[in-house]
Amino acid sequence: MSESWINRLIFDVMSDVKHGFGPVYDKNSRILILGSFPSVKSREVEFYYGNRQNRFWKTVCGFFGELVPESTEDKRSFLSRRKIALWDMVTECEIEGSSDSSIKNFKVARLEEVLGNAPIELIILNGGKATEIFRKHYPEIAIPVISLPSTSPANTRDATAVWHSALSCIFDDD
Repeated sequence: MSESWINRLIFDVMSDVKHGFGPVYDKNSRILILGSFPSVKSREVEFYYGNRQNRFWKTVCGFFGELVPESTEDKRSFLSRRKIALWDMVTECEIEGSSDSSIKNFKVARLEEVLGNAPIELIILNGGKATEIFRKHYPEIAIPVISLPSTSPANTRDATAVWHSALSCIFDDD
């Protein structure tokens, strides 16, 4: 182990800094869906929307008439096949549990990584915190952006129809 890796591990434990995941995309991704930061359950399974109570996978897979994939590998395959990129606005932060309102001392995703390598036609912001951070840090972005209600179980509103409408902006012509 390198000394820098050990120092980072010690820093993370001492400061309660949590790390998100890297972006999931490929050269064919057409939609970029941005959340806020992975929940505790997502961090446990080490992939996006890992809480089975979160409506994300059910909503997006349902739009395409598909069942929710069980494994991370199958979810990655679904995203690639359906030309969807995923990431979170926050790449690391201090957070209490899964509460977006407790996010502090955070680093913002460098969206250029995805936008410079995929033909993104639409950005969907999953929830209020993702929208707040995106609007503050990327106010001049030229790609169309839609802010949608969170799919989190903390949001009791079922916004499946709104999500399907947003997805149809890009995918109804396929």
